[in-house]
Amino acid sequence: MVEEAKLASLTDLESIFNLMQRMQLDEPWSESFDESEVRFNLGEILQNPVYGLIYFVQVANRAIAYLVICFDYSLEYRGKGAWVDELFVEPDHRQRGIGGYLLDLAESASRENGAQYLHLEVSHGNRAIELYRRRGFVDHNRYLLTKRLQPRE
Repeated sequence: MVEEAKLASLTDLESIFNLMQRMQLDEPWSESFDESEVRFNLGEILQNPVYGLIYFVQVANRAIAYLVICFDYSLEYRGKGAWVDELFVEPDHRQRGIGGYLLDLAESASRENGAQYLHLEVSHGNRAIELYRRRGFVDHNRYLLTKRLQPRE
């Protein structure tokens, strides 16, 4: 039985941050994990739901999984969209339906917040890709290209 996810608030920042640190051991970001920036950006999302939503699952009052949904706007994808920006389940709690449960939550929460599409990005070789495909996510045969924007001087 999967525990119910809780919508995170600012008081949950440290619990989410700790899970994010553990995720970095499993699948590190391509960008550096700067602790002060991560804490600041977590606070921004937790205080401004227009940016996104964060949910987490606890077992025995300890956070063991989290989901971050971020919002965007796209003409191609008919307006407001949502991204599964982060989804992590601690290794000892995998294969118990928590990832699927969080994906279902991502769909329903995104729909309730007016998103037309739900996107996610996954690294090549990530075992979770099969879960995402089973849940209806499709590969667009496109490259994800990113450019870091430096502040104007």
